[in-house]
Amino acid sequence: MASLKEVKTRISSVTSTQQITKAMKMVAAAKLRKSQDRIIQMRPFAQKMTAILQNLSSGNNDGDNWYSTVRKEEKILIVAISSDRGLCGSFNSNVFKAVLRLIQEKYLIQQAKKNVTVLSIGKKTADYFGKRQYPLMGDFVNIFQGLTFEKVAEAGQYLIDAFRRGDYDKIEIVYNQFKNVATQILITEQFLPVLPIASAKKQDIDYIFQPNQEEIMSGLIPKSLKVQLYKAVLDSNASENGARMTAMDKANENAGEMLKDLKLMYNRTRQAAITKEILEIVAGAEALKSV
Repeated sequence: MASLKEVKTRISSVTSTQQITKAMKMVAAAKLRKSQDRIIQMRPFAQKMTAILQNLSSGNNDGDNWYSTVRKEEKILIVAISSDRGLCGSFNSNVFKAVLRLIQEKYLIQQAKKNVTVLSIGKKTADYFGKRQYPLMGDFVNIFQGLTFEKVAEAGQYLIDAFRRGDYDKIEIVYNQFKNVATQILITEQFLPVLPIASAKKQDIDYIFQPNQEEIMSGLIPKSLKVQLYKAVLDSNASENGARMTAMDKANENAGEMLKDLKLMYNRTRQAAITKEILEIVAGAEALKSV
């Protein structure tokens, strides 16, 4: 059995840990409210922009619409959106597993040729795939520090330019979609080329372009793609805060259960020590009587 000092030290250590997890849970809860409001407000706009983007791309069949140009899939870029920090349960590991599964199921031949590149949004992605020697783009790892549309738009413009230059033939995004505090849904979306809208959902809309179709296409499609990426980043940010809040709540509960067991152990150990001292005193008193 552990000594009283050892048990007391463990109680102090667990109590300190519980205070940290409580504080982290409160911080995550405060951040979650803000990030949840942002993604809820953003989703309708992003969905409408995506629908317009797909309608425009489907209806514009001339050769200038390179956004929808399907090429032979030789060079692949996967945008993996994770967090900058840990202590958020399986949030990051789920993204890593989804990226690896995507490579195994769809891009094994390209991976054998070292033609699969990972662009990391979030430091954890850069750390994970960097250690495994994947071709890595890490220019946007600090995007969550003061998250704004302008910062995400820079990453979106890089993706658009890289696809247009032919650096990559296909770009996919892997991220956690926020559902509620306890649930995040792993999503894999094709970013470029723009997917044509499904025929069953296609809306036959006769657009009137002002000043002209070319200017509208060149301005609206990049904007729509940046909004799509921004929505994915906001979803991931809200999911991260929800996952961290849930993880810290569970850690706080576990610390409470551990404290109960340690306090019970402490009381039993103290009782055993007291009983031993009483027995020694009684034995000593009996010995003196017999002298």
